[in-house]
Amino acid sequence: MKNIITLFALCFITLFALAQMPKETVDTKAKAILDELSKKTKSYTSIKAEFSIVVADAAGKPIENQSGALQVKGSKYKVDFKGQNIFCDAKTQWTYIKESNEVQINNAPDPNKTDNINPANIFTIYEKGFKYKYEKEEMLNGAKVDVITLIPLEPGKKSYHQVQLFIDKVKKQIMMVKIKAKDQKVTTITVKAMNTNQEITDNTFVFNKADYKGVEEVDLRE
Repeated sequence: MKNIITLFALCFITLFALAQMPKETVDTKAKAILDELSKKTKSYTSIKAEFSIVVADAAGKPIENQSGALQVKGSKYKVDFKGQNIFCDAKTQWTYIKESNEVQINNAPDPNKTDNINPANIFTIYEKGFKYKYEKEEMLNGAKVDVITLIPLEPGKKSYHQVQLFIDKVKKQIMMVKIKAKDQKVTTITVKAMNTNQEITDNTFVFNKADYKGVEEVDLRE
């Protein structure tokens, strides 16, 4: 599940600057939709979302299932799962594991490394290192969505070969993301609810040792 969390954690922040791409890779319809998505996301001062993550094997059988809540403010984020909480203030990332009362401390994920999909860039992952293709319009949970496929420009450097975005045509928000890995597993992230432009203090994104009695700190920073 830790890999899934890391995957999700760099999936909500990078929508803040569309990268230039070679003309031959540009699908004009997909680009127009992604530009609208980018513009809308840039207007938010913060995002709070509830989500689910389902990992299925090559046969489509679910092998992992988790729900959680996310808060994002700029490049800072906090993710809450049943037994785990992740705090990131853009410099340091703390992963608190409830069962062992342990917090693992790492440097914050590098937003320039596009193989990292996390909560900070899930809505902006397409902006760098991908070519994209408009697939179709379909219904998802009663809403019309545009489906756009992202293909890495350097597939040899990625653990996945395809990312699909399901974008609400009216709200201009991502409703679902499907990440297809090279081992044939498919991770589906579904946004169940999203609220924007709410006040979030910076302390929200910092792990406070005083709040976790007896917690063991494991510093993994290099």
